Amino acid sequence: MFVNPADIGGRFSALSLFGLVPAALIGAPVRDIVSAGKAMADGCRQENHANAGLELGAFIGAAVRDGRDKLTVALSPRLASLGLWIEQLVAESTGKHGTGALPVVDEPLGRPDEYGNDRAFVAIATDVDAPDRDRLNAIETSGHPVLRLTMRIDGLGAEFFRWEFATAVAGAVLGINPFDEPNVAEAKDKTKVLLAAYASQGVLPEPDPAAQNDAVSVSSATFSGASPSRVIRSAVDSIRPGDYVAFLSYLPAEHELQRAIGEVREAIRARTHAASTFGVGPRYLHSTGQYHKGGPNTALAFVITADDRTSTPIPEAGYTFSILKRAQALGDAQTLEGHHRRTVRIHVKDAEHAAATIEQLFADALK
Repeated sequence: MFVNPADIGGRFSALSLFGLVPAALIGAPVRDIVSAGKAMADGCRQENHANAGLELGAFIGAAVRDGRDKLTVALSPRLASLGLWIEQLVAESTGKHGTGALPVVDEPLGRPDEYGNDRAFVAIATDVDAPDRDRLNAIETSGHPVLRLTMRIDGLGAEFFRWEFATAVAGAVLGINPFDEPNVAEAKDKTKVLLAAYASQGVLPEPDPAAQNDAVSVSSATFSGASPSRVIRSAVDSIRPGDYVAFLSYLPAEHELQRAIGEVREAIRARTHAASTFGVGPRYLHSTGQYHKGGPNTALAFVITADDRTSTPIPEAGYTFSILKRAQALGDAQTLEGHHRRTVRIHVKDAEHAAATIEQLFADALK
């Protein structure tokens, strides 16, 4: 048993036992990770431009204060999976009290004219590879702020500490506490209410659909239309400069679905210049979920569900994992609407063809 210090929040725990014990179990070079983290920590004690964490944190905070709150992180191919960790760290730490930086970590770099004036870019290269330099140069030349960082491929611990330190600095710049998450519990509370209703009634209470067809139904407290695609079209037409689109999927994170949603995101960016994110539920509830409710009211959220292919009971709970997951999706949709976020729930009737259904739905909506 390894007892971690109790006062370290999960998203700041990569260099604690919480992160290092699993790293050791899979054979990662733990001594090198810790050594690199310590070197960065020592460097972050400097009160000058040589302080890499201070530089990054000041960049993030200044960008948000300048209206550029979509922090677009361009990663080298070898660092692709680091994006999910950066997303949780920055979004959950800064997205509160109507402000914050929204990390956009898995979006392919586009042309400069595809971006609005709400973007700031951080590019991370390693000593062996880098993100698309030509695209970054074009983006910077067009007037978007770009901060270029480099790290050694064996210096992951340094990057962990740099971003943790920078997130705290950004919180200070924005005047918020980066170490709490005041809105995370709200969706949990809604989920408990829904599960209690299921226990007494045998079904989850769900809103009536705004429109449906043989493949999909959509519901929304904000938008309406004669067909599912018309509802989606109404939602997309509501996007204004500075808004972002959150795709919140409770479907299995399979390649085909991610590819389909990725293409939809690029189509929306080309049409509206809006940033977008993709979160897998219920994981995102402890990541961008805090930002969705606590950050600025600029979100258009698509909550995507489907009937599960399997149904596994939770021992002694009185419901299955499928019911729990559905309750979490419905609870988060209710919470988003309670914060006056524009929210559309998309329910795919045949999970096996979810990717094709989503593709067709948005293709019809964006005609």
